[in-house]
Amino acid sequence: MRTKSLKKNKINVITLGCSKNVYDSEVLMGQLKASGKDVVHEEEGNVVVINTCGFINNAKEESVNTILEFMQKKEAGEVDKVFVTGCLSERYKPDLEKEIPNVDQYFGTTELPGLLKALGADYKHELIGERLTTTPKNYAYLKIAEGCDRPCSFCAIPLMRGKHKSTPIEDLVIEAEKLAANGVKELVLIAQDLTYYGLDLYKKRNLAELLEHLVKVDGIEWIRLHYAFPSGFPMDVLDVMNREPKICNYLDIPLQHISDAILKSMRRGTTKEKTTKLLKEFRAKVPEMTIRTTLIVGYPGETEEDFNTLRDWVKAMRFERLGCFTYSHEENTHAYNLEDDVPEDVKIDRANQIMEIQSQISWELNQAKIGQEFKVVVDRKEGNYFVGRTEFDSPDVDNEVLIDATSTYLKTGEFTRVKIIEAEDFDLYAEALS
Repeated sequence: MRTKSLKKNKINVITLGCSKNVYDSEVLMGQLKASGKDVVHEEEGNVVVINTCGFINNAKEESVNTILEFMQKKEAGEVDKVFVTGCLSERYKPDLEKEIPNVDQYFGTTELPGLLKALGADYKHELIGERLTTTPKNYAYLKIAEGCDRPCSFCAIPLMRGKHKSTPIEDLVIEAEKLAANGVKELVLIAQDLTYYGLDLYKKRNLAELLEHLVKVDGIEWIRLHYAFPSGFPMDVLDVMNREPKICNYLDIPLQHISDAILKSMRRGTTKEKTTKLLKEFRAKVPEMTIRTTLIVGYPGETEEDFNTLRDWVKAMRFERLGCFTYSHEENTHAYNLEDDVPEDVKIDRANQIMEIQSQISWELNQAKIGQEFKVVVDRKEGNYFVGRTEFDSPDVDNEVLIDATSTYLKTGEFTRVKIIEAEDFDLYAEALS
């Protein structure tokens, strides 16, 4: 017999996928709170909203499994209603409605007003920057644009997020000011493509001007750039990075591959020569810059020669931060017309080879930091350590600085100076100096 949940009218938002989804969940929660709703993030509630990811196979599996998990809870009477939103729902709504019909309602990525209505809330247009942040109090994501106009062959994001649409500078400044008023000290700028920012609104690449406005926001100490594109990168951004101490000497620029044949098939609009030249210009203009990139191995037609070109290039470029993923064959993308001809075990082996190279590079770069002093922000306490980051490290994906909590007291969310005393592949150990 079904027993109704006792936690009446509490909405539990579950977030899967990337930082863009985190941001979207925070906006949803801010709207719900403004309508007087009791809303929590990944806690218990009788009404559940699952914000899904539909990017690659593993993410899609996780999203489907999460939906099925909460459908079982609904059948058992542990929750009353389940709503699904986000990229998976945008991309596969008809299939999901057919395969998992007991979900109360599915919503796409642009259907926030409809989702709010289903939850008994009103969409409030005047809520600029009113979010319930789910990240540690000292940092927050600031999404400066939605969608993407790039034609990359392997990517389904334009199918799920639509065309590029920049948020006006004045709205982003208001949002940044509200975040700062709530104690946020670090803004992580995100978009599908930061480098395209402003082309639709201002008829020019306008990321540098946006940064000039954001550095004036009181309380913000670090501004970090995520997800730039190598083709058409606005070099005036580097001038601002050099001039403004609040702009972290850090850039996340997913490059995906370096073999000319693969880049052409990927429709990346660049070459090995152009990409290498661009990175050298980055290093020359901002010598202290940390560059994070992401690579894909096992793309259709990737030969041993293509992979060796990539592997040798990774060794030569010595990226400070690097992630590597195996190719996922996504329907309705341009690459889906190609044969997914690299065996899965070969894809995994190639990814492992790249990460082994990167692990050694990271270890060598970290050894050079021993004895150096850095400004770090303390994100959290974990066991016997305070866990912090330098300006060269982004949350969740990069190196962490571990400070002994048994002999030192530090405040989470605050900045402190440390000296590095030991280093591993991806962790630094430090002692506090103040």
